[in-house]
Amino acid sequence: MPKPLGVQLYTVRDHMKTGRDEVLRRIAEIGYGAVEAYDPTDDPKGFRQVVDDLGLTVAATHAYALLSEEPDAVFDAIATVGTDLVIIPGGIAHEEFTTADGIARTADLLNGFAEQAAGHGMRLGYHNHWWEIEPKVGGVHALEALAARLAPGVFLEVDTYWAAVGGADVPALLGRLGDRVLALHVKDGPGVREEPHVAVGDGVMPVPDILAAAPDAWRIVELDTCATDVVDALAASHAYLSGLGRG
Repeated sequence: MPKPLGVQLYTVRDHMKTGRDEVLRRIAEIGYGAVEAYDPTDDPKGFRQVVDDLGLTVAATHAYALLSEEPDAVFDAIATVGTDLVIIPGGIAHEEFTTADGIARTADLLNGFAEQAAGHGMRLGYHNHWWEIEPKVGGVHALEALAARLAPGVFLEVDTYWAAVGGADVPALLGRLGDRVLALHVKDGPGVREEPHVAVGDGVMPVPDILAAAPDAWRIVELDTCATDVVDALAASHAYLSGLGRG
């Protein structure tokens, strides 16, 4: 069965602070079947109750907290939220992606977290921005060099927009990374680092080619910032991606 289209809730972070239940309900009404949390330690029981009531799947969660808080407590919160896919979405010095030694240290860090995650029945992943793409290490994008050093169970959530901004041919990158890619952040915009994002399908990204390059990956819409009303942009993104289908 195809995975339901999801939303990274960082997209609606301001709404989540002031009206969490309402915005989650609106996401479900638009037609999204999944969400990806960005702070599992923020009222995990209450969050789980709402998403369960709405029939939403928790596809995964980002977990910056693993870098600063007691890991077992973070994993317990993630279990309450209701997912077994745990993603570190940054928080590692950009310079670590510019040298082979830095890549090795980063891989060791992620592999260590992956061992801890496995002890909780979970898998660990890493999410890129542009700074893991722009540098070349050993003749390949730093993210590819990192992937080569990660333990087999560690997956990637490829942020397709930031990969493009970092200079990658995104479909080709996805093809090379292959089964390592479990999820995609699908976003769109002008392809310029500091400019706001737009609804998927309204920017410069070759979205159909990207999706075709990783047909089995979980598709998760994320707009870091937005040039229009963000909930309207999520609705337009859902309509566009639903029109594409899968494959």
